[in-house]
Amino acid sequence: MTIEGKFTWMDGELIESEKATIPFLSSALHYGSAAFEGIRAYATDKGPAVFRLKEHMDRFINSGHILGFRDIPYTCDELCQAVVDTVAASKMESCYIRPLIFSDGSAYGLNLDAYKPRIGIAVWEMGIYLGEEALKAGIRANVSSFTRHHPNVMLTKAKSTGNYTNSILAKTESVRLGFEEAIMLDPQGYVSECTGENLFVVRNGQVITPFTASILEGITRDSILTLCNDMGIETVEKPISRDQLYIADELFVCGTAAEIIAIRELDFRTIGAGKMGPVAAKVQKLFHETATGKGARSDEWLTYVNA
Repeated sequence: MTIEGKFTWMDGELIESEKATIPFLSSALHYGSAAFEGIRAYATDKGPAVFRLKEHMDRFINSGHILGFRDIPYTCDELCQAVVDTVAASKMESCYIRPLIFSDGSAYGLNLDAYKPRIGIAVWEMGIYLGEEALKAGIRANVSSFTRHHPNVMLTKAKSTGNYTNSILAKTESVRLGFEEAIMLDPQGYVSECTGENLFVVRNGQVITPFTASILEGITRDSILTLCNDMGIETVEKPISRDQLYIADELFVCGTAAEIIAIRELDFRTIGAGKMGPVAAKVQKLFHETATGKGARSDEWLTYVNA
């Protein structure tokens, strides 16, 4: 059961979460005129700490800018402080954090400039997105029948709510087919990303991931590239074909919600040894150490709520 925080930050103040509502006729609900961010706070020896808060808030502001909001009413520093205040008010040692920027307009028109943006920040307790067992055993996935967005159709660098209809279609199809996640190809037929995660291929000791052209530029993805380089693991960004996935030594995915999870089977083909491989295991371990305050980059990447 998901436990929501008692307080939500809305337009500059903390209010009781049950009062953090928007009208039924909001254009954000009807037309997807909204963008969001996904962030985690982790339990550490110094209390809750938010992982790469500034980078997430920079992307949040960029998402609003890409979507077309001209005047975002808060600075990055103000929004970072709002996150810290919301996590502190929740009294949770670890939680998922959801900022949302949305149009305050009604469902009577499609011109974003006719309305003002509003911002809310909610928190809730969250375990492992793809399940506790997936951390060690990995997951089964398929290549989706749905294509990832063309970057000039839905502007893939924004975490806009409308973009995620694409993810919902692919994820629902995959789960109904008996899989746990879907891998999506871009309009040219190359590997793009999953429904809510970026993707990595391990082959001959090298970690390979798709170019950023059609994908969301994941902050966990960037963290993994950095941590791999710290460990002396070579990383490459390049086009990946579907059949290259089948012959990978390892596949793993990453995201704020999913963290780092291996793919043990793809399209009924066993990947590698059919379980989490050694490279993914090293990355997962170092990422967790870093996020919980025990890594060399922890002080650089964590914002301690009780500081």
